[in-house]
Amino acid sequence: MSAILVSPEMLAAELASGRPPVLLDVRWNLGGPPGLDEYRLGHLEDARFVDLDIDLAAPPGAGRGRHPLPAATVFEAAMRRCGVNDESSVVVYDAGGGLSAARAWWLLRHAGHDDVRLLDGGVAAWTAAALPLTTTEPPDAAGTMVVGPGAMPVLDAKSAAALARAGVLLDARAGERYRGEVEPVDPVAGHIPGARSAPTAANLGGAGTFLSGAALRDRFESMGVAAGVAVGAYCGSGVTAAHEVLALALAGIPAALYPGSWSEWITDPSRPVATGPEPG
Repeated sequence: MSAILVSPEMLAAELASGRPPVLLDVRWNLGGPPGLDEYRLGHLEDARFVDLDIDLAAPPGAGRGRHPLPAATVFEAAMRRCGVNDESSVVVYDAGGGLSAARAWWLLRHAGHDDVRLLDGGVAAWTAAALPLTTTEPPDAAGTMVVGPGAMPVLDAKSAAALARAGVLLDARAGERYRGEVEPVDPVAGHIPGARSAPTAANLGGAGTFLSGAALRDRFESMGVAAGVAVGAYCGSGVTAAHEVLALALAGIPAALYPGSWSEWITDPSRPVATGPEPG
């Protein structure tokens, strides 16, 4: 777990050392205030803001879902602007539970950059530990990171459907969206047939920090995850599903991400849609 998460106290000690990590502020809210506004009100010293909609996603388009993966050149340019080199240690954070910062964690891992961690509890945990924020924005840097070939497993609609039948496909959205009771974002409600409801918010404790690896493993095993069983995750548009993949990694379970997720799945009317609770 130490290779994936970092506590505020540990990060503060690293920042005071002679080799501080590169900090990426990935605050973002679906339909909420821009993360950049929050960043400018106060952020960790020397952190640079990364725009999830611009730097960590391609523009939405026909059949692509709401947050397609960014072009390698776009992601590489964003990371270089933030000062990321191939040998850099990187820490990503957001306002609290990591639901958006996990997207940056996953993309860096996917790009072949292994030394990336998430600040457990984000800015909320940082300030709760009486650690300071600043409004001073660092200038753009000139990193040299090179995006490599995809290092994390990825699903498309066809392989996601197959995994729902032959393995375990986890739906990271809230339970009411999985069941099709409400759908505040996408034009069709429901879930991929065979997928299992696994709201990613339940990966966190009351303080907005991740549950222990053992607790997460117990949670996922209760959903049918077991040794030798292929696992994947999706959500509305591939953002919070990265949080699920991170939680699975904390539990010692490798998992694939369906980046297109529900917003891509429903662009093809021939794909089936299920509603209601999981079969008993």
